[in-house]
Amino acid sequence: MNKKTIRDIDLAGKRVLVRVDFNVPLNAKQQITDDTRIRAALPTIRYLLDQGTAVILMSHLGRPGGKVVDTLSLAPVARHLSELLARPVEMATDCIGPAVEAQAKALHPGQVLLLENLRFHNEEEKNDPDFARQLAALGEVYVNDAFGTAHRAHASTEGITHYLPGVAAFLMEKEINFLGSALEHPRRPFAAIIGGAKVSDKIAVLERLISMVDILLIGGGMANTFLKAEGYEIGDSLFEEGKLDVAQELIRKAQQRGIKFLLPVDVVIADRFDAGAAHKVVSYDNVPRGWRILDIGPETVDAFREALAGAQTIVWNGTLGVAEMPAFAKGTNAIIEILAGRTRAGATTIIGGGDSAAAVEEAGAAGTMTHVSTGGGASLEFLEGRVLPGVAALQDKKP
Repeated sequence: MNKKTIRDIDLAGKRVLVRVDFNVPLNAKQQITDDTRIRAALPTIRYLLDQGTAVILMSHLGRPGGKVVDTLSLAPVARHLSELLARPVEMATDCIGPAVEAQAKALHPGQVLLLENLRFHNEEEKNDPDFARQLAALGEVYVNDAFGTAHRAHASTEGITHYLPGVAAFLMEKEINFLGSALEHPRRPFAAIIGGAKVSDKIAVLERLISMVDILLIGGGMANTFLKAEGYEIGDSLFEEGKLDVAQELIRKAQQRGIKFLLPVDVVIADRFDAGAAHKVVSYDNVPRGWRILDIGPETVDAFREALAGAQTIVWNGTLGVAEMPAFAKGTNAIIEILAGRTRAGATTIIGGGDSAAAVEEAGAAGTMTHVSTGGGASLEFLEGRVLPGVAALQDKKP
């Protein structure tokens, strides 16, 4: 972490414009169903308030497509944040414009303002310079605490830094430090568990991890492509025909490096893609036509447990089955239990955001992991070794 943080600058009495990630799920009644991302920003917000600042928060919510969508207003977030902070949180009617600028400049130290959804304007995702300039005019200091959007060069993450130099806050710092240390200085044996639906989504991260880890475990729908590449019959399971050669090459690279590379040895199959489908456990090479693989089986869980028994650093990204369906979430939940046990044994366990983080939260096991990332796409691109625009745009620490 070679970027300046809020600890490195003078904040007292200033209006601090903070990019947060309040892209939280809402139900039909506009109630927040998971406030993890809001709570993750609390240490930064409280620190800024303790430093005698006025705090202006900005975020996106959902995909409104550049127009005002009432059901994607951040007003419910403002109300919930007010309860968490035990102080009023003002809600702006927009994120730019004369009225919003006047409201921001009228704030006193100790006050909090939440701007309306950034993505009600197309200019946010287009990284429009004028839109970025109008955002910058609202504050005197810019802070980015939204790791979940750091892989996007948007007006509120990259463009704004051309008008108001920025620094990182606590969540951003924590994410970069955990993910960075896992890749650069892992305690070994270093293991990675990669799941999810498609090999194509994770080719870059698999290639990088194969060059770094000691143990690589593959599950989820992407394992189907590897099994097919090895010549096994996978019934009607979804796989990527155009990526069979890629899967074969990845297997070859793993063998060349001599790492422990495990695919499922048994699988849970179903006669259709449905939560109530008939299902059974079969060997990885015995999937009949008309059936499809939807989870890893108990023997695979045991093999994965044995492989991870001595691992000291474990990174996990992607569920190992169709975890949103209880019948096909057993493999994912078993991995959560295994990782919780490794954490208790002193290992560093890092959950790389997205569906795997959601599964850990759903299981109530977030507190049993060393770190659960708030950024799915951002953590994946970080693991791939890509430069994240929202991080690169922040001020460097001087040597």
